[in-house]
Amino acid sequence: MDKEGGASAGAPHQPMDNWQTLQKRLAAQGYVAAPDLAMALHLAMALGRPLLLEGAAGVGKTEIARALSAVLEAELIRLQCYEGLDAAQAIYEWNYQRQLLAIRAAAEDGESAREAEKRLFSEEFLLERPLLAAIRRAAPPVLLIDEIDRADEEFEAYLLEVLSDFQITVPELGTIRATSRPYVILTANGTRDLSDALRRRCLYTYVEYPDRETELAILHARCPQVEAALGRQIVAFVQALRAEDLEKKPGVAEMLDFAAALAGLGVNDLTTDPAVLVAALATLLKTQADRAAIPLEVAARLAGKAA
Repeated sequence: MDKEGGASAGAPHQPMDNWQTLQKRLAAQGYVAAPDLAMALHLAMALGRPLLLEGAAGVGKTEIARALSAVLEAELIRLQCYEGLDAAQAIYEWNYQRQLLAIRAAAEDGESAREAEKRLFSEEFLLERPLLAAIRRAAPPVLLIDEIDRADEEFEAYLLEVLSDFQITVPELGTIRATSRPYVILTANGTRDLSDALRRRCLYTYVEYPDRETELAILHARCPQVEAALGRQIVAFVQALRAEDLEKKPGVAEMLDFAAALAGLGVNDLTTDPAVLVAALATLLKTQADRAAIPLEVAARLAGKAA
C-alpha cells in the first residue's frame, strides 16, 4: 500500500500465452467459456482493465470470477451490490466502538485532544470493506463487483476512482494506492442502464445462454455422473423450456440442479415418468406463474421433443 506521494499502481498484469490457454484452464475448473468470453477476459487481464459482463441472470457471469480465482490461485473478494449501497459499506468505515473506548481511555490518561484525534483516525481503527481490501492485498485478488446495476447511480461515482487509477482517497489518511492491481469483474443483469463513465473504464462482453454443445460440455464437467443420453435430453429440455413464455428463464445453475435431481431420483429417461419430471421442475421454475405455465402435459410434450 502506498499513500499520496508514493509509488503508482502496479503495471498491467502479464497475460497468459493466449486466450485459448485461459479457456482450457477455466475448463479444468469446470467453467466452459465461449471463445468471445475467454478472449474478453484474456484482454482485460493483459491490459489491466476491469471487465464488465452483462447478460440474463443464470448465464454464468458470477461463476467466471470464482473460476478465475481458482485458475490464478488468487483470493476472491466479492462486493454484492444492492439499492442503497454506499461508500462506508463498500470501501471503508471507521470502527466507532473502538474509537469511543479509545476516547475514554485517552481522557483518563490525560492525553491531549490533538493527540487523541490523530490516533483515532489511523490504520488501527480503519475497517476494510471489499474495495479497499482488494487494492491493499500484496498479491492481486479477483475482485467481483456483482450486480452493479442494482446499486444507485451515486455509488457508481465512488467506483470511478478505483477503476480508473486503482486508488482510494481516505480524507484522514490520504490517497491509498494499489501496489498490485486486482483482476476486476463487474456483472450486470440489465436492471438499469449504467453510466457512460463506468462503461468507458471497462472492457465489455455480453454473456448469452450457452448453445447446446457448450451447455452439454458444462453438464459433463460439473455432473459427470449423468449419463450421456440423459444429459442430451436434459439440455434439450431446458433449452426448449427457455423458449417458453416464462417470467424467469432457468439458467445454467438451474440446469445443473435439474440434472443432479434427476440423477438422484434414478431417472434415466425424461419420458419415463411425467409426474417425476414435473416434480423435478422445482429446480428450474422459481415463480408460481412459471409453474402454472408448464403443467404436466406441456412438460411431457417438451420432454418428448427432447428425447
